[in-house]
Amino acid sequence: MDSLINPELMTQLSEGAQAMGLKLLAALATFIIGRWIAKLIVAGIKKALMRGKADPTLAGFLGNVAYGLLMAVVVIAALGELGVSTTSAAALLGGAGVAIGLSLKDQLSSFAAGVMLIMFRPFRVGDYIEAGGTAGTVEQIKIVATVLKTPNNQEITVPNHEIWGSNIINYSIRPTRRIDLPVGISYDADFRKAKDILKDIAENDERVLSDPAPWLGVTELADSAVIISYRTWVNTPDYWQTRSDLIEQIKLRFDQNDIGIPYPQMDVHLQQNS
Repeated sequence: MDSLINPELMTQLSEGAQAMGLKLLAALATFIIGRWIAKLIVAGIKKALMRGKADPTLAGFLGNVAYGLLMAVVVIAALGELGVSTTSAAALLGGAGVAIGLSLKDQLSSFAAGVMLIMFRPFRVGDYIEAGGTAGTVEQIKIVATVLKTPNNQEITVPNHEIWGSNIINYSIRPTRRIDLPVGISYDADFRKAKDILKDIAENDERVLSDPAPWLGVTELADSAVIISYRTWVNTPDYWQTRSDLIEQIKLRFDQNDIGIPYPQMDVHLQQNS
């Protein structure tokens, strides 16, 4: 039995296993330490940008890009510890990048869209926007996606290419917004009295701006109501609460003054054949 075991071969296998084990440990240590250093560098970059009063959106985006590049270097260094030449590792990663790029074209287009979003700045962190089929407050712009928070505190991650490829409505970019309310009154209601009430509501709400001045006028004679367009300007942060309060005041004041707000109705006449 002993003659079947080659001592020299066993020694070589043992030494080879030990060497490979040491290489694996070195590669693992390189990866762990490299990732830790990469995180420290990225944190330092973000902190330096914020100290320089850089836009938070730009700081976050550049931090993500820097982390990706640093991790590529860490992976190449870890492969080098395993005996793979850095040139071969770089070529391997490059080839893998091409293959992955062909299969992940949407992600690459999202990356390009992220660069465009950073360059042209249609919105910033903290803005309330509508884009890519959804709406919310911008929480973060990442390399391939933008994170939005909805008014009911849901988090939505939208690919950047969907945002850049659609109409972007930024509700926060202007300091003021106009509230447009179509107010319907019945045909037999006192029209002038209704207008006076609407003017009074606007004048007595401190959030409604005097410049531009509120505007109201008849814009439609509908089937069941006279439609008055009621337009007031407010500071952007006051928009939603002021809109809700104006609607409530209109209902209360119209009820107090017997001004009817009609609902859609249809008169049906039946004709009997004699």
